[in-house]
Amino acid sequence: MDSVLKELYAQGSALFEEGKYDEAEPYFKDIIKARPDYADVLNKLGLISYLRGDLKEAALYFERAVKKNPEYTEASLNLVIASNDLEEFEKAEEVITKAANAVYSSEAAKAPAGVPLDPYVAGRLANEHLRLGNAYMEHGLAGEAIEEYRKAVRLRETSPDARTRLGMALREKGMFDEAIAELTRAKEHNPGYGPAWIQLGLTYYMRGMRGLAFREWEGASQRMPDLKEARFYLKLLKDQP
Repeated sequence: MDSVLKELYAQGSALFEEGKYDEAEPYFKDIIKARPDYADVLNKLGLISYLRGDLKEAALYFERAVKKNPEYTEASLNLVIASNDLEEFEKAEEVITKAANAVYSSEAAKAPAGVPLDPYVAGRLANEHLRLGNAYMEHGLAGEAIEEYRKAVRLRETSPDARTRLGMALREKGMFDEAIAELTRAKEHNPGYGPAWIQLGLTYYMRGMRGLAFREWEGASQRMPDLKEARFYLKLLKDQP
């Protein structure tokens, strides 16, 4: 980058960091006129468009950044978020899968055998799979949600939220035994995570196992006295003949 572009980048970045996005935008656009493939600037322009509410323009900028640098995880995740907001779920799934593969390949190339994916990157990718799974569930697509939640769990095996969501989606598809297994694992990883207890109780209840449902909700109520859902379901169960 020549001195003029460096100066434009420095000025634009300073304004961007201060939250003065409208003022930063012209600097970045001038850079792109000279360097259309500058991934970091494309990503910043995408963020500016996203914050302005122009999701389609944001997605185009993010897509250009990712095309230039497939290993640019931040731009990939930003593209996933924008695609989710645009309800382009298949595109979001494709992008995040490519991002994960690119990062794994990069890590494998520079790390000794057996070294896991960087925890920060894995966490970011897991969160996006979780977010995408939630979007599928909101649209009644439990099968697609299960695939995303499983990817999140593979990246963060001890995440009680991901396992609980996976259990709920499995239950939605009538896969009760698998749902119970995932919800039980969620409890094991974090015994203080209330939603896992509540959802496991509901799964038992839907299977007609009222005794086991009572055990979960009572256990949750004793362990977490402020968990209102546990008290509600216990009362519901006790009031039934």
